[in-house]
Amino acid sequence: MFLLMRDFWKSVQAAKNEDCFPLRRSDADRKGEMKILMVRWRSGGRGLRLSRFAWRLPARQLGCVLLTVSLAGIAFAQGSPVVVERNGRVISLVPYAPNILRVTMSNDKATATGAAGYGFVATPSTEGWTHEHDADGGDVFRSPRMVVRLAPGNLPAEKLPQPMPLDLLNRQLREVYFGGGSEQGPYNDAVLVTTPGGKTLLHMRTWTMSPERADVAQQDSGAQGYSVAAMFDSPAEEHYYGLGQQQKGWMDLRDHEIRCWHDYAATGGEDVCVPFVVSSGGYGLVWDNPSKTTVDIGFNGRNTWSSEVGDRVSYFVIAGDTSDEIYEGYRLLTGVTHMLPKAAYGYIQSKAIYPTQEQLLDVAKQYRQKKLPLDVLVVDFLNMTKQGELDLDAKRWPDPARMNRELHGMGVNTLLSVWPHFSRGTQFYDMLQKNGWLIHKPDGTPDPGWAKEVIGPNLDTTNPEASKWWWEKIRDRYVNPYGFDYLWLDETEPDFDPAGDMYSIGSGIRFYNVYPLFHTASVYEGFRRDFGDSKRVMILARAAYLGAQRNGTVFWSSDIVSTWDMLKRSIPAGLNFAATGLPYWDTDIAGFFSPAIPADYRAEHKPLIDGSDARETIANYVDYPELFVRWFEWGAFQPIMRAHGERAHNEVWSYGKQAEPILAKYLKLRYQLLPYTYSLAYRSYQTGAPYMRALFMDFPADPKVADIPDEYMYGPAFLVVPVTEQGATHRTVYLPAGCDWYNYWTNERLHGGQTIVADAPIGTLPLFVRAGSIVPLGSDVDSTQEKQRIGSVRVYPGANGSFTLFEDDGKTYAYEKGGGSITTLTWDEAAHQLTHDGGAASSELDGATVVVIGK
Repeated sequence: MFLLMRDFWKSVQAAKNEDCFPLRRSDADRKGEMKILMVRWRSGGRGLRLSRFAWRLPARQLGCVLLTVSLAGIAFAQGSPVVVERNGRVISLVPYAPNILRVTMSNDKATATGAAGYGFVATPSTEGWTHEHDADGGDVFRSPRMVVRLAPGNLPAEKLPQPMPLDLLNRQLREVYFGGGSEQGPYNDAVLVTTPGGKTLLHMRTWTMSPERADVAQQDSGAQGYSVAAMFDSPAEEHYYGLGQQQKGWMDLRDHEIRCWHDYAATGGEDVCVPFVVSSGGYGLVWDNPSKTTVDIGFNGRNTWSSEVGDRVSYFVIAGDTSDEIYEGYRLLTGVTHMLPKAAYGYIQSKAIYPTQEQLLDVAKQYRQKKLPLDVLVVDFLNMTKQGELDLDAKRWPDPARMNRELHGMGVNTLLSVWPHFSRGTQFYDMLQKNGWLIHKPDGTPDPGWAKEVIGPNLDTTNPEASKWWWEKIRDRYVNPYGFDYLWLDETEPDFDPAGDMYSIGSGIRFYNVYPLFHTASVYEGFRRDFGDSKRVMILARAAYLGAQRNGTVFWSSDIVSTWDMLKRSIPAGLNFAATGLPYWDTDIAGFFSPAIPADYRAEHKPLIDGSDARETIANYVDYPELFVRWFEWGAFQPIMRAHGERAHNEVWSYGKQAEPILAKYLKLRYQLLPYTYSLAYRSYQTGAPYMRALFMDFPADPKVADIPDEYMYGPAFLVVPVTEQGATHRTVYLPAGCDWYNYWTNERLHGGQTIVADAPIGTLPLFVRAGSIVPLGSDVDSTQEKQRIGSVRVYPGANGSFTLFEDDGKTYAYEKGGGSITTLTWDEAAHQLTHDGGAASSELDGATVVVIGK
């Protein structure tokens, strides 16, 4: 045997120089011949790969053959993805990490084995994966974290899914009317993903690939496309979260049909499609298709993903023992969530619109006179002379450079709205049309969509030349000459239907959802090219796609209506959006559009805020000050806190003397919590996990939290319970099991796993802190431009705890290269002692007041 092994490896070494070698067959006795596979050397040092080519060897050489095949099989298993061809179908299994696998199926090999689509930045990695076959002939792909079984392609009928039987005549009669189409599926190439211990994570039963509908094909130019779908098991106990933004009031997505495409006019508010779902079963699924996709979850025990246009079924499975591990996988696949400028975590004041330079400066001065914190003011749209001129109307903005200098002197930054629309007759329109840089119809005609002629069509930032031009114009016309700090990229759906249009990358119907990824990237990448690490990017955008979190982007819930119903629906909308792996989301505090208020309007209950001294703002919407206060209280615990809306006045003093002190209280609380919030943001950068956290993320063992739509964790410490009912002064609260909780306002300690009724007078947002939490609180500041010291550290005993405090300059990307200060605070429950270690904050913490609650 030693000689056989020696001779075999000599042959292998020789073959390395000749690219491949066949195992020779003897001219001697052929009795009992067996088939073996030719061995081919794979370049790049990854070992041996087996092709399908078969030779025959006499049985007397069986020992040599078994050794050769065994050794070759090991090399193959450790060096390559799995590609299986079956009757014109190709199934590809490609690992990206021990807990991440991409599954792709198509009728075209090049498509099945091609790279992932838009939004992905990771590269495949087969390290730790092996490939073998099971007793039935199925492929088994294995890592330390996942076992993936691809069912054999020749299973007998009794092992395939079958309906209840029909008699022969019945089948023959039905074949006349309903027969045919078997070449389109469903295909029984079942894929089962389990843990190494045998727990099922995901089971895809069948998939289909059928020609596009006629109306879709008419809009999808080029080669023939297909509609594609895959069907997965949906166990009754499994719950699902994510898929972007749906404003229907859902938390658990089970038993809902999700229309996964950007739709500004969707019921309840804009739908935004980010096709990534997290399951309570311990996995995430990322669907790699940017066309209109429908996801039916939980119906008849199945989850069905179907896309209008595609050349393959392609998805990623991410296994995770915790939800945060799943988000780490999403981060690996689609990119990091960069830290925003520290100012973004303070307060952003806006309304639609501050029309003049004078008004904007006056608002800033009033905040400073009232000693109210403020970091960002917004210059909303309609700031230009004409849409597409990329200018500021000098009659209303006579000296924007001076304005920004004054604002910067007050510690206030500016966020400028720049629309990507260009109206006919403006200075850039003809050039853009000639270059084909406007989103256009198949005949080349620019498509203005819903917009009037004075608004015009969108710029096609999927075109790299148009994208570069767009950033350079923004840079040279707004950022460099005037000193604007951040950019609001509105209209990022685009907000007209692109189905009948063309992008530079292909048809709008095929790439329906990708525009916001390209559009936000145009500015983020331009900023990084021109300013390097010296200046952090913040972009406000209305729509998103896979990977858009890496573009320094904050997403908001679009132009929602200012009603109590919308407040209630917005909470699960935000929780699911953040659960999609995009941590930065906010709302227009108290809504954007005013509802039509009847002349005889009466609030359902007596308003808790008397707004009689705010009639100039609220007219006869008598309970609106109460709504604004409740929404503002919730806003203090959103990832980004921003007030906006179509109102004559929208500042914290605009809603009457009863409202103002409450609003001031929560505004100051937001700033007191900045050391905590900013440290959470750093953790999101490190892990990809959100810090506005639906309860399933932190309490997976508690079945009662699976579908609570209006409670959530803000980081590891705070349970936030917004009040969403007009006139309510109490609120039912479920305290998740597994820990004790403290009422933040009263310090009362409560056991988890119970439902309580919390007091919620108009000035109180029900707020609870998990036992074992450490909460650093900052000193009072007017903006993040001031140095904020750690004023106190609150400890909530009842369990061991730790908190990682992060501090840096708040403006540059030095943190990406290790810049900044990290201090670990640790609470030892047994010793009843708080310690801290590392970081420049350590000496500062020595002077901070430590408050142990209940001591």
